[in-house]
Amino acid sequence: MEQRIDYYEVAPEALKLMLEMEKYTKTTGIDRKLRELIKIRATQINGCAYCLKMHTEDASKMGETEQRLDSISAWKDCTFYTNAEKLALELTEHVTLIPNKRVPDELYNRLRKHYSEKEYVDLVLIINQINSWNRISIAMGNIAT
Repeated sequence: MEQRIDYYEVAPEALKLMLEMEKYTKTTGIDRKLRELIKIRATQINGCAYCLKMHTEDASKMGETEQRLDSISAWKDCTFYTNAEKLALELTEHVTLIPNKRVPDELYNRLRKHYSEKEYVDLVLIINQINSWNRISIAMGNIAT
């Protein structure tokens, strides 16, 4: 498959807005390595090779360990993710798979023990942002090189 459309050229105003949201997510109080873990987990679920390559490389450059990157799809069974990270990854799965999983009150209540209202909103925005990028990338035919 090859890239179908140069979407940055065809819809620059839309992509400008996407990039503005990306800038916002980087200003949140959410740890930058956790932001990348969230992006990687959502991207694994969505099956976007292009984004998976990008975000695993970014996380490695930030100092994320190979062990944590290699094991992220099995985060539930690992002791080397914190409880707060596990909750964020659980939320990532629920939001990414929202038609099937929703976000139950029980999960929300557990999250709120570790994250403020603002941090919860920021987590949801980060998750939605990567889901949007995944869908754009897949629909436009981006491939990992």
